Amino acid sequence: MGRWEPNARGRLEEAALALFAERGFEQVTVAEIAGRAGLTERTFYRHFADKREVLFPDSSPLVTGFAAAIEAAPPAAEPMATVAEVLGTVAEFFTGRHAYSRQRTAVIAANAELREREAVKLAWLVDTLAAGLRRRGVAEPAASLAAEAGVAVFKVAHAQWVAEPEPRDLGELMRRALIELKSLTGAG
Repeated sequence: MGRWEPNARGRLEEAALALFAERGFEQVTVAEIAGRAGLTERTFYRHFADKREVLFPDSSPLVTGFAAAIEAAPPAAEPMATVAEVLGTVAEFFTGRHAYSRQRTAVIAANAELREREAVKLAWLVDTLAAGLRRRGVAEPAASLAAEAGVAVFKVAHAQWVAEPEPRDLGELMRRALIELKSLTGAG
């Protein structure tokens, strides 16, 4: 493959994830990622600051998706109804990404540093969701509680989804997790 072929970023992501899965995150170098993708290290660094950024891009599309979904959600009197709308919209982001998500999750689970980074990303999702709820007029602590609960629902449903070899409907898994949460809290 020549270095001028299209989709360099996608090729680098695919090569990195395959190498991480084969050999472990720590054992893979940027040079090996670039080589597997048929590109140069310089090209790698045009797209990513370091190899962690392949798994955690600076402008996380998931965080952006959460922010857009809360802005687009219809007005709702109850904060958890808004959260449910956001989760339904965000589930669409994962359409066609089951194999990638399974592989990414396995790579992250095998490395303590990456697990910490994933926890930071989840906190970023909570902050994004809470800020959106506050902009919609939800007072504290309700905005933060609803955001934390929403991200917990997302996390549990996503873990179920990636654990299965064949993808189920992530949106349905999130709806079921939300119902279970309501049941646990007595919120019917």
